[in-house]
Amino acid sequence: MNGAAFRSLMSSFPSGVAVVTAVDPDGSPHGMTCTSLSSVTVDPPTLLVCLNVHSGTLAAAVAGGWFAVNLLADRARPIAELFAAPVPHRFRYVRWCPSPTAGVPWLAETVAAAECRVSRTVTAGDHEVVFGEVEAVSCTGGDPLLYGRRQFSAWPGPVSLTAEPVPVSRATEPVPLCRAAEPVAHRESA
Repeated sequence: MNGAAFRSLMSSFPSGVAVVTAVDPDGSPHGMTCTSLSSVTVDPPTLLVCLNVHSGTLAAAVAGGWFAVNLLADRARPIAELFAAPVPHRFRYVRWCPSPTAGVPWLAETVAAAECRVSRTVTAGDHEVVFGEVEAVSCTGGDPLLYGRRQFSAWPGPVSLTAEPVPVSRATEPVPLCRAAEPVAHRESA
């Protein structure tokens, strides 16, 4: 398995887009776009983010013990792109306010934000899995920004429950594996 094939696999799984933010010990804000985010448990409310081990945002979150997850609104694609690029002083270009407890940046163009206390970290290859207990949330509503197949998209709306369901049949032969660069061929059922 190579990195390109793995990235192709994961690009087929769309997700919401977040900007993870933190403040370093000198009080400087840090942030990065992140789609590696998951809920872990409701009791205590915990989520995780996966950050590159060389990330300044990771260093700030671990040193300060806090981070925020800003779930971007569909109109916030420029913010996602800004925080995905190595742009200096990027917080000058966005509206934000300090979170209620730790003062980590909460961005304005979000559908929701969570302030998290770092509860543990686990190294996984070239990333650090950062677990955070959610201490405060802000839910403003609206439609989220999505990312999949290497492109941003808006929330498409609800799926029709009256549409004809996709037929499912039992395969009589194993389905061949596809290569990452090849399209998947679907067999017609007899």
